[in-house]
Amino acid sequence: MKSSPIKLKQKLSPKASAAKKRRDIEDAKSPARRRKKAQNQRIGQRSDSDLHHTKSGAVKRVSVKNNRGNYGRGTKNE
Repeated sequence: MKSSPIKLKQKLSPKASAAKKRRDIEDAKSPARRRKKAQNQRIGQRSDSDLHHTKSGAVKRVSVKNNRGNYGRGTKNE
């Protein structure tokens, strides 16, 4: 059986992993991310769509198919 092409975990040294964890937590707790999270909770997530926050501050609901499929361009070349 072949191994999966999807690697779920990055192979980082313990030092790099700790630094990444600190950066990720710092980013997740930034004022902008907190506002977006609160807004998502107010709007409510649905299983058939994803929410996108535009630069103007508006929220756009996008179908899962379009979002995960890179709007018809596929994800292979990302």
